[in-house]
Amino acid sequence: MASGQEKRSELDARAKQGETVVPGGTGGKSLEAQEHLAEGRSRGGKTRKEQLGTEGYQDMGTRGGETRREQMGSKGYEQMGRMGGLTTKDKSGAERAEEEGIDIDQSKFRTKS
Repeated sequence: MASGQEKRSELDARAKQGETVVPGGTGGKSLEAQEHLAEGRSRGGKTRKEQLGTEGYQDMGTRGGETRREQMGSKGYEQMGRMGGLTTKDKSGAERAEEEGIDIDQSKFRTKS
């Protein structure tokens, strides 16, 4: 049976070959890097939630879209949503809208001053 150190060495070698050996460690080039990535991803929202409290954290999520709509105005926010819906892996929403002849007024994207 392999010792803990031998097992870690084996996992590290597999990670260096590009394999994900730690759940949530996607993108890490070593076992240690994958462990750190996984830990950071699991902590991400929790830290902010601890700072704001549960109600504050929920309110922040609710306010996000409303704040942007207030900045851009309803028309700009609507246009931005239309463009986002057209976006694909290969092309931006603006490119697809132009190709398909869909009129999107980007002047409405400007934030109110």
